[in-house]
Amino acid sequence: MTNKPQIKLSETVVLIDAAFLNFVIMDMKRYFEETLQRTLQEIDLSMLTTYLTLDAGIVEGKNEVQFLFVYDKDSNKLQNCQPSDLKNELNGVAFQSPYGEYLFASVPSEGMVSREALFLDLLSIISDSADVKKMIIISFNEEYGDKVTTVLSEVKEKEIIQFRMNEPQIPVEYKWDMLAFPVMQALGIRADELQ
Repeated sequence: MTNKPQIKLSETVVLIDAAFLNFVIMDMKRYFEETLQRTLQEIDLSMLTTYLTLDAGIVEGKNEVQFLFVYDKDSNKLQNCQPSDLKNELNGVAFQSPYGEYLFASVPSEGMVSREALFLDLLSIISDSADVKKMIIISFNEEYGDKVTTVLSEVKEKEIIQFRMNEPQIPVEYKWDMLAFPVMQALGIRADELQ
């Protein structure tokens, strides 16, 4: 008998540490605005989430993709994104696209546990869920990446895609991809500008 809460989850779950996503967006925006000598557009969150899922192998159809944003008091708004407010705009909402229904839930760590502990708890719940077939993970690897790698290496019979900014330091059994590419696309950076 497990004491973990049983939550109804979609077949595809995207678990995102909002603090890490903010860090990446702001860092890339600053770098590329300086490099390209132009202002980058605000990110349409529906486009960023679509780019992420496409890079993770989602195809057109009646998919149900559940996004879980973990945040603390310093990361309760997504930087340079519309919509951005995790509590008031991105909790309990959804949108339809050719790739299915994208559902959003935001989970605050304030007053309960650290953002890291909450992320790892949710990761464990998703890993154990019989409902979930595909896990898409965006964790703050510089803070707690080794713990995420340990959890993911024990997951069996699920497709795992981890988006990161650096190559894993040790070989991993699951797929990983660069977070930079969907973020660059969402910021409106064109391939021909990077020549």
